[in-house]
Amino acid sequence: MLARIWSASLVGIDAVKVGVEVDVSGGLPGIVLVGLPGTEVQESRERVKAALKNAGYAFPMRKIVINLTPADLRKEGPSFDLPISVGIMAASEQVSAELLGDYLFLGEVSLDGSLRPVAGVLPIAAAAQQMGITGLVVPAGNAPEAAVVKGLAVYGFQNLAEVGNFLNQPEQYQPVQVDGQAALARSRYTGQDLNEVKGQAHARRALEIAAAGGHNLVFVGPPGSGKTMLARRLPGILPPLTFAESLEVTQIHSVAGLLKERGSLVRDRPFRSPHHSASGPSLVGGGSFPRPGEISLAHRGILFLDELTEFKRDVLEFLRQPLEDGHVTISRTRQSVSFPAQFTLVASTNPCPCGYFGDTIQPCTCSPRQREQYWAKLSGPLMDRIDLQVAVNRLKPEEITRQPLGEASANVRERVQVARDRAQVRFEVEPSLRCNADMQSRHLRKWCVLNDAARNILEGAIRKLGLSARATDRILKVARTIADLAGDEQLQTQHVAEAIQYRTIDRMQ
Repeated sequence: MLARIWSASLVGIDAVKVGVEVDVSGGLPGIVLVGLPGTEVQESRERVKAALKNAGYAFPMRKIVINLTPADLRKEGPSFDLPISVGIMAASEQVSAELLGDYLFLGEVSLDGSLRPVAGVLPIAAAAQQMGITGLVVPAGNAPEAAVVKGLAVYGFQNLAEVGNFLNQPEQYQPVQVDGQAALARSRYTGQDLNEVKGQAHARRALEIAAAGGHNLVFVGPPGSGKTMLARRLPGILPPLTFAESLEVTQIHSVAGLLKERGSLVRDRPFRSPHHSASGPSLVGGGSFPRPGEISLAHRGILFLDELTEFKRDVLEFLRQPLEDGHVTISRTRQSVSFPAQFTLVASTNPCPCGYFGDTIQPCTCSPRQREQYWAKLSGPLMDRIDLQVAVNRLKPEEITRQPLGEASANVRERVQVARDRAQVRFEVEPSLRCNADMQSRHLRKWCVLNDAARNILEGAIRKLGLSARATDRILKVARTIADLAGDEQLQTQHVAEAIQYRTIDRMQ
């Protein structure tokens, strides 16, 4: 007898519907698995055989042919264990095949017949309705994750016996219900607070501008000046994730298998901090079956590169295209996969090899040549893409002992939210824009019109600092954000002048 079951595979974060055809017929006993299966799928033959026996079902001692369609798509991972098991059960007439055309099956089986959660269920659930699927059958550990998607009946089971009972008597079971929007609305940020930072008014101001406009930021200063401390408090002043954004971020983490709690949405904006020994593929993603890298895991959040100049130059160059396009494309022989990568880059670095160039407490021991070589690790095009370049000085002894605590993150976040709301009103005619950092040249001509005084200041900065056209656009974007924070509709001279201050280390040596 022939049975046909639906499952799915992931290409990047996009789901592709996969048919699992199982034919049980006469011939020598054995399992033939075709349809470009990967190693994990090939191994499922032994897992399924043991699981069916231990779950109380008879394994047919006949020839079993399993075909995975489409045949030109490589199938990876253990998620096909459950549909293969159900296909054998249905083809051998041990369970009803009536519901198989309406449901999609995903899950790994253990030798005792229990079901184990698998990665990537959420993006498959999100795409299931477009596939013509009305329900999803998954391991119990994946059910809350999939049930976040509205309009889809999700059933979670502990073992194969429960799945068989469901197929024979579906009226006895109720789908899992999860209100993801309500859970997201109840969440509160519990990370590090900006009020723990003493002094550093200039750096705190830069953080607020970066949060309000989604601008890339680099802190430059000696060891112990608080660069990392400041950067790690940026998520606390960012607006909370919307439900749509949370769903995007959770899908990426689901594909990567990084959901800390199955069934819950990612509630806080991601903060990824890879070590400076990280390779290019670990940042952008890769592998023979591509998986998201750090820049995609930082989607809608922060990518923090501590000790920026310690990263290999060729690794940093991988960032240039994602910073401009908001996505990264990984090409392989058989397929090309695109991952979203709309993140804010935050970096920190010392001003020279010894770390004390420009420090008022400890003298620098580096020669001009050493400083030049040190900064040569960072290419001009990469630095052009960093909007805010901020010098951070160490606190004086009296500032450390007597300075009061700073303003709380909650207060700063309120101002940031107001500025972002003002920008969103402006972007109603351009729904693809999420913040000022996303603006292109045509948007700058429309929303960043300068008066004569502001234009003269900007032209002087271009000559003195040798700024490129891209760097000039960055200044205008930052000035637009400063104006939004101030509640001004038109760019004023003071907005442009402040924005220029954040480019003064553009060519630091």
